[in-house]
Amino acid sequence: MWDEAMLSMLAQGIGETLYMVLFSTFFAYVIGLPLGILLVTSAKGGIRPCQWLFKTLDVIVNITRSIPFLILLIAVIPFTRFVVRTTIGPTATIVPLTLSAAPFIARLVESSIKEIDVGVIEAAQSMGASFMQIICKVMLPEAKPSLIVGSAIATTTILGYSAMAGVVGGGGLGTIAINYGLYRFENDVMFVTVVLIVVVVQVLQSIGMKAAGLSDKRK
Repeated sequence: MWDEAMLSMLAQGIGETLYMVLFSTFFAYVIGLPLGILLVTSAKGGIRPCQWLFKTLDVIVNITRSIPFLILLIAVIPFTRFVVRTTIGPTATIVPLTLSAAPFIARLVESSIKEIDVGVIEAAQSMGASFMQIICKVMLPEAKPSLIVGSAIATTTILGYSAMAGVVGGGGLGTIAINYGLYRFENDVMFVTVVLIVVVVQVLQSIGMKAAGLSDKRK
C-alpha cells in the first residue's frame, strides 16, 4: 500500500495544504489587519473615535466569527464559484478560509495593538504625528512581536480549517484523511495524515515564535 503513488499523493497533499494555508493567511491579513486597526482607532479612547463605525465593525466581526467554518464553507459556495470559477480543490478552499479567518485576525490585531503603552501613542500625538504616522510608525512597530505571535496562531488555526475542507473535496491532507482514512477505513493512512498535519503545525508555530523573539527589541 505504501508504494510510490501513495507517497507522491501525501507529498502533493502537504504541498496543497501549505498552498491553501499560506495564501489564505495572506489574504486574510489583507482584510483583517486594516479591520483590526480600525477597531482600535475608532473605539472610545482611540486616536480617532467614531462610535458608529466601531459598533458596525464590532457587530460584523462578532457575527462572522460566530459562523462555524463548515457552514460558512457551504454557504459561500456561490461566491466561491463567482471568484475562482470552481467550488472544489485547494484554490476554491482559499476563499472560505480567507472569509473565516479575516475576522479572527482582526481580533488578534486589535488585541496586539491594545497592548501598546498608551504613553507612547500620546507622545507621538503631542509631537504632531498624523493619523497614518501614528499607525505606521508607532502602533505597528510597537506591536510587531505580538502581531507575529498572532500570525502564527492564525496560521495554525487556518491549517485546522483547511483539514475540515476535505469534507467537500477541498484538497490537501484533509481530503486524503477523509477519502482514505474515513471512507475506505484505512486507519494507517488516517494516522499518517494526522501526524503530518501535526508536524506542519509545529513547524509553522516554531517559525512564528522564533520570528517574534527576534523582532522583540525588549530582549
